[in-house]
This record gives sequence, structure tokens and C-alpha cells, in this order.
Amino acid sequence: MSNPNDNPYARLERIFHEPGRLAIMSGLLGSPNGLTFAQLKKAGNMTDGNLSRHLKALEKANAVTIKKRFVKNRPQTMVALSKRGRKDFLAYLQALEAVLLDAAGKIEPNQTQPGINTSVFGVQLTKA
Repeated sequence: MSNPNDNPYARLERIFHEPGRLAIMSGLLGSPNGLTFAQLKKAGNMTDGNLSRHLKALEKANAVTIKKRFVKNRPQTMVALSKRGRKDFLAYLQALEAVLLDAAGKIEPNQTQPGINTSVFGVQLTKA
């Protein structure tokens, strides 16, 4: 019997796979000190309510930490990756890369369209 860890699809974490959460986590990955709610809202092109909902889900999964503070007498929400969130998200990205490379290996040259980039992570997606 095969090990479930051998299946990259089984390692895709649903908590990160939603586009809004993927955008949040990707933004936070490059910001070790975290980002403000306003920065995340702008970067992800989300409404306040949509961003709040995604942040609550990520916080519940222990992927992010959320701290509220005042800056110049104005409330500010800071969001940062937790240690667990960083570890889990990097594992998710590795699984996603494996899935993309698996799919890439199945693309025939006649399946691509002109003008579409057919490389991912520096790997040509079409078969020679």
C-alpha cells in the first residue's frame, strides 16, 4: 500500500488553498514583521469583511497571529505568520510545486496556446 505522504494532492492544505488565504499567506511570507490589515486588504484586493473572515480562519488554524494596537491614537491590526503557519505554508508550497510539476509532465506540446507562458519554477511545462 502506498504512503499518503507520497501523494502530493493529499498534502495540499485546504486552509491555504483558497485564493484569498493564499494571497494573505504569500504576502506575509515575505514580511517577517507582519503586515497591517490595510496592507493585506490592498495587496489582496479584498473587502474588510472578506479579509476579516479569512484572517479568522487562518488564526483559528494557528497559521497567523493577530495583534491590535493603537498608532497615533488610531487602531491598527497587525498580522504575522506564526512559526507553525510558516512551517505549514512552506510544506503546502512544496506540495503545490509537486502537483504542478506532475501536471506539467502530462502536457503535450499541442495542448498549449500561443502566448501562454509554459514554464513554472524554471521548468518547461511542455514535453519536447
